[in-house]
Amino acid sequence: MGRGKIEIKRIENTTSRQVTFCKRRNGLLKKAYELSILCDAEIALVIFSSRGRLYEYSSNSVRSTIERYKKASASTSGTAPVIDVNSRQYFQQEAAKLNQQIQTLQNSNRHLMGESIGNMTAKELKSIESRLERGIGRIRSKKHELLLTEIEYMQKREADLQSENMFLRAKVAEAERARQEAAAEDQQMAPPLGGAAATSTELQALPASFDPRGYYLQVQASMLAAASAASSSSSQQGQEHHHLQTALHLGYHVKLDSSAAGKGFL
Repeated sequence: MGRGKIEIKRIENTTSRQVTFCKRRNGLLKKAYELSILCDAEIALVIFSSRGRLYEYSSNSVRSTIERYKKASASTSGTAPVIDVNSRQYFQQEAAKLNQQIQTLQNSNRHLMGESIGNMTAKELKSIESRLERGIGRIRSKKHELLLTEIEYMQKREADLQSENMFLRAKVAEAERARQEAAAEDQQMAPPLGGAAATSTELQALPASFDPRGYYLQVQASMLAAASAASSSSSQQGQEHHHLQTALHLGYHVKLDSSAAGKGFL
């Protein structure tokens, strides 16, 4: 039974890719050695792995073979085209390396996200798990640090607010005390109502069911009664004064008449 045809494409699994590289590399080196021995050919073989490791083989010397290649290329097509070809090959190799690194990083990210792990071995899975645990530990440490910083800021803010609250309470208490003192002074300087000495002590002794409207009506009635009494007393005093003046006038006239009569008699 013949071997099945293998599809030539990039191997996604890292371990399988590394195993295949080692096998194919050894086979390629063996073929180069056999070709140099069987055909007496000068061969230089240079291999770079995906990790940047160098593998080389030469039947004579890699450097001398490369120098011979440069001389042969220069004598055939000139020096400038050889330099251009070498530069193009160099940049192509560098681009291939960069693409390989990008692909490796993308595969690593997919593995960390739990993707494309179907063909991975237990050892590779254990390595990814360790990386994830270390990453989670660093993330938690940073999160706790940020939380502690936020808590310290909130505690400081709370202390500032409490201090400001106490200051405002003291200001309010001082303003209330000043208002009470001003009200007490106004009560002491206020004139008594209806001749009654209504002091602040008497006002404070009023019952809780005190009606200010009834009290005001009583005060008005007292003031009206006092005014009426004063008016009647003034009227009586005026009448007495009028009677007295009339009596005095009458007595004066009587006295004058008597005096006149005496003079006539004489």
